[in-house]
Amino acid sequence: MNVLGIDIGGSGIKGAPVDTATGTMIEERWRVLTPSPSEPAKVAAVVREIVDHFSWQGPIGITFPGVVVDGVTRTAANVDHAWIGLDARKLFAEATGREVTVLNDADAAGIAEARFGAGHGRGGLVLLLTFGTGIGSALIQDGVLIANTEFGHLELDGHEAEHRASDHAREKHDLSWDKWAERVQAYLEHVRMLLSPSLIIIGGGVSKRAEKFLPHIDLGDTPVVPAELLNNAGIIGAAMAAAPPAHP
Repeated sequence: MNVLGIDIGGSGIKGAPVDTATGTMIEERWRVLTPSPSEPAKVAAVVREIVDHFSWQGPIGITFPGVVVDGVTRTAANVDHAWIGLDARKLFAEATGREVTVLNDADAAGIAEARFGAGHGRGGLVLLLTFGTGIGSALIQDGVLIANTEFGHLELDGHEAEHRASDHAREKHDLSWDKWAERVQAYLEHVRMLLSPSLIIIGGGVSKRAEKFLPHIDLGDTPVVPAELLNNAGIIGAAMAAAPPAHP
């Protein structure tokens, strides 16, 4: 089934129709800068713009960079705090006139990578981490998502991890790739100690530049690999989450 996936990030909002049976985008994605300030009404207007761009009439999956429970956004670390406690599913449904599903952005990426990307066929505990404006996380046990983990807010060197090791932190502090990799290494070692994952997948915007930092990362017998769907995983996973269940 074809479903429109929309991925809301701290810097950009992007979307594309997705064939949820194959995990492929069937049209070139459309990206718009995230409004500043990222107030709900302004973000909803951009979501509507993306829907109109594709003249979309069917179901829509939408990611959000924070905890989402039953369509309500519970946290908002890297967007306007007016999102906290908001019924985002209702907001987007009213803005688009369509049926919508809302979920955490990293969870969406994790769903996509587990089905069609680097986590495909992998048993045990798989951890996907997205490095962008913040650090998102998705935890998948034997193919089943454990939602809203938010491991980017773990403490690292006395600070929230995403304030030290996100891609935004790399740019803000003008870190070289190898210096940034040192921070990522320390963060990954901490996460490995807590979770003992069988695989760690690195997603987000940095995934397409993995050759610049992954050679500096070594977790011994825990493999660390780039996301195969790169920064499109959120779009694809959002669409998958919104697809009606297949009939037997």
